[in-house]
Amino acid sequence: MDNEKAVFKVIAGGPLKVSGSFEIKLPGTGLVEQKDTIYLCRCGDSSSKPYCDGTHKRNGFSG
Repeated sequence: MDNEKAVFKVIAGGPLKVSGSFEIKLPGTGLVEQKDTIYLCRCGDSSSKPYCDGTHKRNGFSG
């Protein structure tokens, strides 16, 4: 991984946008390296957790 910092942006009423250089550790799968942009679920209802699948648009999430 390079030294570029990860940037976290809370999208109003939507997911957490993460871009830059970072690592994610998922249970049972080990380390996942990511160097592009991903969107993480904040509403808790995504069927592809921890990633956003757009469910917040249908469930009324406003966080």
